[in-house]
Amino acid sequence: MLNGRSADEQRQRSAEGARGARDSAGWRLDRARWQARLDQLCAEHHVPGASLAVLAHGTVHAWASGVLHRGTGVETTTDSVFQMGSIAKIYTATLVMRLVESGRLALDAPVTDVLPEFSAGGPEATRMITIRRLLSHTSGLTCDFNHDSGRGDDCLAKYVEAAKDVALDCPPGSAISYSSVGYNVLGRIVEVVTGKTWDEALKDLLLTPLGLTHTMTLPEEALRFRAAMGHLGEPGQDPAPAPQWDMMPRSAGPYGRVIATAGDLVRLARMHLAGGVAEDGTRVLLEETVALMRRRVVDCPDKWTVSSDGWGLGWTLYDWNGVEGYGHDGASIGQYGYLRVVPSAGVAVALLTNGGGAREVYAALYRELLADLAGVTMPGSLTPPAAPPVVDWAPLVGTYRREGVVITVTERDGAGHALYEFVDGMKDLSKPLRIDLLPVTRTAFAGTGVGSAFSTDYTPVIFSSLPDGTRCVYIGMRCAPRVG
Repeated sequence: MLNGRSADEQRQRSAEGARGARDSAGWRLDRARWQARLDQLCAEHHVPGASLAVLAHGTVHAWASGVLHRGTGVETTTDSVFQMGSIAKIYTATLVMRLVESGRLALDAPVTDVLPEFSAGGPEATRMITIRRLLSHTSGLTCDFNHDSGRGDDCLAKYVEAAKDVALDCPPGSAISYSSVGYNVLGRIVEVVTGKTWDEALKDLLLTPLGLTHTMTLPEEALRFRAAMGHLGEPGQDPAPAPQWDMMPRSAGPYGRVIATAGDLVRLARMHLAGGVAEDGTRVLLEETVALMRRRVVDCPDKWTVSSDGWGLGWTLYDWNGVEGYGHDGASIGQYGYLRVVPSAGVAVALLTNGGGAREVYAALYRELLADLAGVTMPGSLTPPAAPPVVDWAPLVGTYRREGVVITVTERDGAGHALYEFVDGMKDLSKPLRIDLLPVTRTAFAGTGVGSAFSTDYTPVIFSSLPDGTRCVYIGMRCAPRVG
C-alpha cells in the first residue's frame, strides 16, 4: 500500500520512475523496495504513521506511510512534521557549540560564570558543573524534574531557579547520567549569551542558516503544517490517538521539543557530515567543532537502552562491530524518533513515528538499511542467554535512589528482583513497577514485567560503580547510587 504523498514527492517519484533514484554517479536506490518494507513493518507492529528519510551519496530520499491521526485518517506525507522528543538535545548542543567556537562560551568554565544564580548539589558541586559536562551528561544533574514554569519568555529562567534544590544523581564528572535538566540549563545559557529566547536563538543561528523550513519549536508553529498526532495503547494492538497532542511545558524545548520532518532532521545531520557546511555552502560550524562533538567523552555502562556505547558533546556514539556512528533517539507523548549517522559511508537515516511498536520498526528497518547502504552490522537486542551466568547477588542487593525514584533490589532463591517506585515530585506518575532480573552478564540484566513504561521488550538494568566505589544501577540511562 502506498499512502498519500506531498506534491514535492509526487514530482520526485515521477522523475525517478519505476527504476528508482539515481545520483550523478549512477548509484541507484530502490525506492519501491524501501516503501514496501516501511509499509509492511508499520502494519506488522501497529504503527499508525511514519516518515523515513535517508541521506546517501549526497542526496536526501524520503518516504511516508500510514496516517497522521487514526481518528481523522489524514495521511502521512514526507512534508508532515512530528514531535522528536530528546532529539532536540542535538539541536541545543549544536547551537551551544556555535557559541563556543565564537568565543562567547568556554567548554570547561563553570556554569556559574554565565549563570551566577545557578546552584546544584551545594557550592562545591556547583563549581564542578561545566558546559562540557552538561553536553555529555556527566554533570550529575538529574533527568526527571517535572516543572511547568509557564508559557512566557522567562520560562527557562524560572525553570532553572526552581531546579536549585533538586538532588544530583551522582557527583559531577563521576559518571554519565542522562539529564534533561542539564539541557534546560544549556538552553538558559544560550538565552543569557545571545539576549534572545532559546526558540529565537535556535531559529536565527541554526534553522535559518541550514534552510530548515519545516523545523520549529512551538506548538502554534506546527499548525502551519501537516502534524502527526501521538497514539497510545498496549503492545501488539492498534493504538488510539493520545488525549493531548503535547503534554510538555514550553520550558521543555531545549531537551525535548523540536518539531520537524524526517527530511529536515537528515539535513541537520548532513551539515555535521559535511564538516559544518550547509547544503548551500553556508558554514555553520568549523570542521574541528563538528569533529569535537562526536569525540567520546564518556563510556556508557548501559549499552542497550538507547544502543549507546558512549557519549560525545550532544551525540550518542555507537560502535557497530568496528564501524563508528552517532545519532540520538527521542520520544514524546506517543511519538518516537531515531537518527543514525555513519560518517565513513556518508549515510544518515531518520525515522519519525506516531505510536505503536515504533522501536521494533526501527530495529528491523535500520538493520536492513544500514547493512545495505553502509555495510553496518547492528548488534542484537538485550536478550537473556540460554545458559545464563551465575550471579553473586550479595554486592548488588540494596536500595538505590535518584531524584524521583527509589529502586530496591532483592534476591530470593537465587533470583533477582527490583521494585521501582516513584517518589518526590514523581510519586503520582505510575504505580510501583515490579521487575524480575534475568541475567545477561553478571552485571547486566534483562528486566521483565515493566510493560510499556520503558519498552515493549526487556528493560535493561545495569549495575556499575562510581569512581569512589559506590555501587549504582542504571535504568533508562539514569544513574541511581546505592544508599542502603
